[in-house]
Amino acid sequence: MLPPVIAGVDGSAESLAAAEWAAHEAARRDLPLRLTHVWNWHPRQEHGEPVTAAQRHQARRVLRQAEERVRSAAPDVHLYDEQVEGPATAALLKTAQEAELMVLGSRGLSGFTGFLMGSVAQGVVARATRPVVLVRADEEASDEHLPADDGATSTRTGHRDVVLGVDLGDPCDAVIEFAFEAARLRGARLRVVHAWQPPSPLGLGPGEIGLVNGPQRAEEWHGFLSAVLQVWLDKYPGVEVTETVTEGRARSALLRAASGASLLVVGRHLTDRSVGPRIGPVTHTAIHHVGCPVAVVPHE
Repeated sequence: MLPPVIAGVDGSAESLAAAEWAAHEAARRDLPLRLTHVWNWHPRQEHGEPVTAAQRHQARRVLRQAEERVRSAAPDVHLYDEQVEGPATAALLKTAQEAELMVLGSRGLSGFTGFLMGSVAQGVVARATRPVVLVRADEEASDEHLPADDGATSTRTGHRDVVLGVDLGDPCDAVIEFAFEAARLRGARLRVVHAWQPPSPLGLGPGEIGLVNGPQRAEEWHGFLSAVLQVWLDKYPGVEVTETVTEGRARSALLRAASGASLLVVGRHLTDRSVGPRIGPVTHTAIHHVGCPVAVVPHE
């Protein structure tokens, strides 16, 4: 069976938005959609079985609500659901191992762009071994699309850019491929962004890139980026790509580039258990301050 797109649902507005986004993504990828609801069960809780029955009833209601949202948004998607026992973070992490990607909701910051992540979403993003997409509560299908000629929102226009943040010091194939595939599926332009900062002159040897002037240094970085992307341009000839190399902090560059995007794709290093889960400063900034859905792709 094909790996599904999985959406975690709990009845909140953000999880319903995530379920709808996941439905559209499953349809684009021609994959099934699994709605997953986690309920906490404690063997020693008072009332035992009656409480368990009540929890299962609530879970069924949450799943029905999400199913109705999905059927309205993507009636042709192959849909099924599951109830699993908590704790929520551990249960979702286990479920995510079976997914093509997992989609979770995150509350939008009132008056600001970006996300307010709960502990469950943050735990899944920091530990998952499969891609995780975060979707805000107010995300609508038309937000991925360019406005119509009269300025009105529409789902009939082309998709906004997919934006990919690339670290040329450690470019990762899994992250790049995810972004190219996302752009291909949407028929969208892919905007690839790399930010560089002038290195300290200490420790640089003759001929190193840090010794050239700013414009020359930018040209060198652009050449590196083009070389990294060439194999993917050959693999995805139908995807229009723009390359942006800018001086400054990566976090600031991504925030600017993702303004008005349909999706931002960033990477996250998988770490040893001894080190503990980490999101990384650039990814942390992206998921807290970017207004569009954010795909976090783990990689070695």
